[in-house]
Amino acid sequence: SKRCRSKPSLLLPRSRKTKRTLIYQKSKMEADSKLNDLLEKSRIDRDSTVDGLVSSIEEAIDAIPEGLEVTSELAPSFVSEIGADKVEFIFKKPNGFRPVGSYSTRCMAKPDASVDLLLHLPKECFHEKDYMNHLYHAKRCLYLCVLKNHLLLSSSVEKVEWSALQNEARKPVLVVFPAKKVDHLPGFSIRIIPSAKSLFDVAMLSMSSNNLPSVTADGDSLPTPTYNLSILEDMFLEENSNLLENRLSQWKALPDALILLKIWARQRSSIYAHDCLNGFLIFVIVSFLARFGYIEKSQNALQIFTKTLEFITTHDFEGSGLFFTAGKTKILASTEENKKFKELFPVLICDPSTHVNLAFRMTSIGLHELRHEASSTLTRMKLSDGGFEEAFMTKIDYPVKYDHCIRLHLEGKIAEPTSVFCLDKEYWRIYEQKVHSLLEQGLGDRAKSIRVVWRNANQGSYVEDGLSVLDREPLFIGISIRSTENAFRMVDIGPDADNKEEVLKFRKFWGDKSELRRLEDGRIAECTVWETQQWRRHLIMKQMIEYIFERHLSLYSDDIVQLVDQLDFSLLYGDKDPTFGNSLYVFKVLSKCLLEIKGIPLNVSGIQPLDSALRLTSVFPPEPHPLVCVKIVERRLHEHMPSCIPTMEVMIQLEGPGDLEIEKTKTDFLLQIVKKLQKVKGITRPATENNVVFMGGYAFRLSILHEIGPDRVKDLSSTDKMLFFRCQHAKMIYGLQAGFPTYAPVARLAKRWVSAHLFSGCLAEEAIELLVAHVFLTPLPLGVPLSRFSGFLRFLRLLADYDWWSCPLIVDRNSDFGINDHKDINDNFMSSRKRDEEGRQNISSAMFLAAPYDKASEAWTTFSPNLSEQKRLVASARSSANVLSKLVLQEHNDSVQWESLFRPPLDKYDAVVLLHRENLPYPRRLFCFRLNLTKVLKHVGRRVHMLTDSYCLDIWREAMSSLRRSDLIGLTWTKQKSKVKQTKQLSLNQKKRAGEYNQMFNVLIYRNENEMKMKLIRKRF
Repeated sequence: SKRCRSKPSLLLPRSRKTKRTLIYQKSKMEADSKLNDLLEKSRIDRDSTVDGLVSSIEEAIDAIPEGLEVTSELAPSFVSEIGADKVEFIFKKPNGFRPVGSYSTRCMAKPDASVDLLLHLPKECFHEKDYMNHLYHAKRCLYLCVLKNHLLLSSSVEKVEWSALQNEARKPVLVVFPAKKVDHLPGFSIRIIPSAKSLFDVAMLSMSSNNLPSVTADGDSLPTPTYNLSILEDMFLEENSNLLENRLSQWKALPDALILLKIWARQRSSIYAHDCLNGFLIFVIVSFLARFGYIEKSQNALQIFTKTLEFITTHDFEGSGLFFTAGKTKILASTEENKKFKELFPVLICDPSTHVNLAFRMTSIGLHELRHEASSTLTRMKLSDGGFEEAFMTKIDYPVKYDHCIRLHLEGKIAEPTSVFCLDKEYWRIYEQKVHSLLEQGLGDRAKSIRVVWRNANQGSYVEDGLSVLDREPLFIGISIRSTENAFRMVDIGPDADNKEEVLKFRKFWGDKSELRRLEDGRIAECTVWETQQWRRHLIMKQMIEYIFERHLSLYSDDIVQLVDQLDFSLLYGDKDPTFGNSLYVFKVLSKCLLEIKGIPLNVSGIQPLDSALRLTSVFPPEPHPLVCVKIVERRLHEHMPSCIPTMEVMIQLEGPGDLEIEKTKTDFLLQIVKKLQKVKGITRPATENNVVFMGGYAFRLSILHEIGPDRVKDLSSTDKMLFFRCQHAKMIYGLQAGFPTYAPVARLAKRWVSAHLFSGCLAEEAIELLVAHVFLTPLPLGVPLSRFSGFLRFLRLLADYDWWSCPLIVDRNSDFGINDHKDINDNFMSSRKRDEEGRQNISSAMFLAAPYDKASEAWTTFSPNLSEQKRLVASARSSANVLSKLVLQEHNDSVQWESLFRPPLDKYDAVVLLHRENLPYPRRLFCFRLNLTKVLKHVGRRVHMLTDSYCLDIWREAMSSLRRSDLIGLTWTKQKSKVKQTKQLSLNQKKRAGEYNQMFNVLIYRNENEMKMKLIRKRF
């Protein structure tokens, strides 16, 4: 689905009150329409085909003969590694089946295509004390092994796989894929979940009981509450399902509300996890709200959705918890068992039996994430457009949510005795907590939140191969940075030297990194110092994390993949990221000289830099050129001297009203200013351009514009209007820089990507800066990006997902736009679309970017990108965003994979021109990797031409006029309507011209030999 945050409106109300009412009504109608469409597309009703497939699986299981002797030989590794003793039993048929969950209650939502089938384990297969020493878990698994082996022989089954109940490895479930396909449910499967109703005495599984004798401390037995609840969960699974289904059947809107909540949760990877939220817990919470009057039957699905999020945000799950009771009271009396629940688990949701804490897997970190997401969604829903896109359509996965992502590759790194895999808690859950604790202590106030998740129980063969294979999946860590100031801090101050106890703890944690220092305020304290170059300060956290894991977990750099610097190669100049400090210093000196100029009719009142290099957003800062700052001898020694001198544009504002008569004398003023500057030591000017001055090795191009109000912009000439737009844009970006330190590197990455994919000819760099600004100014529901990775990925997803055809993109710097401003922007947008209503292909610009200084999108996207270019841009952005997300989540560490993000898709072009790098002005700014010319030749049919045809020369004249900092040109063609003309005889001058071009162009590759005309030229920086 396309994102759109600002729907156009053509309403012309007579009063402000009427206007707001009409806008609200229109917005509500649009939201209701979207919601109904979403529910219609997502809802899965009960189906006779599905019912028939479920019945066929039940029949296949019922056909298994009884009396089979079952031993641990079916899964020897699994049985031994969970710590069970010798296990055997005689197979008996299940006591029955029952579909449960979303499908049976008609609240199943796409893309979920799985039906949960409850299987009642026969009591004859278990002894009364099998609740001890993982015997129940072992027999449960072996029982499923028997089912799997027989189901694979059935003609009604295509395949059978293993999964785990809520990522708990000791509780596997069977996933059966029927042979018959369900057309409207691709990938349909049936999950067989065992239930253990009445198998054991509940009293033996209390929270204070120890059912694993190996769990001790100093020789004393410890309670095993998590292990006990693992069994109790199966014993009360059917009873709790019945309660929820009965509640659901009494409410008309509840199924749709549950579907909305599931869609909302699935879009958020950080909360739809084993230690946080799942479909069953969503069901439980909504049922609680219905039972105790928090929601009413008259409310619709969206209102119930909102009430549920409000409850999640405000309710005290840690203290009060949730209790389902037989009476009307909401909270049960403070019994001993409930006290134990509160002491042992951070989150308490007690079932009607009061024996099971249904949220025993939820951690305090998971609850914090859940509340944060609920609060963020509610905040966005209170805005004018209702936040539909952000709530239900925006994917908030780990790569885009967290600023610093880490993968720990732990295969073979957690070699422990097999018994430790499953004690009270499983080893992987303990390891998650250990990693979180280390990072929380080490990073301190640098991190706002830390999320550690090890999704390892989906290894399909772990039942047969044993639990030791589960470490093949990497452990994933997501860190949200509190502030760049904290994250880039080079010194961490610990306890004072006289606090001996805290000093010992600090030294024990940091080891050799801890050192005693005298601080500026005179105190002597323990500190850790992280020395690094200025341009590498964004890597300080990476350095810290590597040290922490090496010291405390014996993990080294090969085991740790931190997603933080893999994109830096695209911004390197030589072997480092260049800084802008020198050019900014020279500009500051020039500004001072301009402000001190005397002897001209109007004094200089202000200096405004217009060049992106002077607002830190150009991909590369300008280099001081030896030709304008050093002696001839020193010039010859300069190894990488550029072949041209770039100019940085600077606008001068003069005092006065700027009336017509003064406007006519601007050129004279400019000449006088340049002459005055020449008298300053160190400032010169070229002989050919009167508005350019040289200073400190840099070239500055000067222009003049008087101070004018927004109401006079329409009266300006096109040149002055563009100068005004550039001035206002520069001021806006400067403001962003002050508030968002990460903005500049993200904008540089975005520009590098745009140019690398050959779109720099159709997307102005100011337009790119506005797109990146939108990412920072409209952060909900994600929060402001504080790293290059998250900011760049959000930029790509904005390009890929926004509904450019139907919606204007509004960049509101200080939330200054009111109702009238939005109406003006929407009116301008609709007018621009009506001009092109004859056909979308005729649209001159497919992007409408509205800014405070440009509500009509005149400045940067008036003529480009057109619809064809925009489609290609969106496709490239979607592809790059998908690649980047996969690189974050999956194991791809080689540089080739990361370089692919900046490789243009040459197969989309009809002709490709490769240039001689040695003839380009800035060859060091090009990517070091080379194009796969063999692949390109194969794509275009191995047609290579030299520049000898007359129509080629016309192409090159146009190409050369717009070529900037390129090593590659991609061309697309459109066929001429007229017949193919005969090739004209080349004149001597044309042949000479072709020879000159051939010195510049390396090779021209055609895909088509028909006579065509050039349609697009793209450049790569």
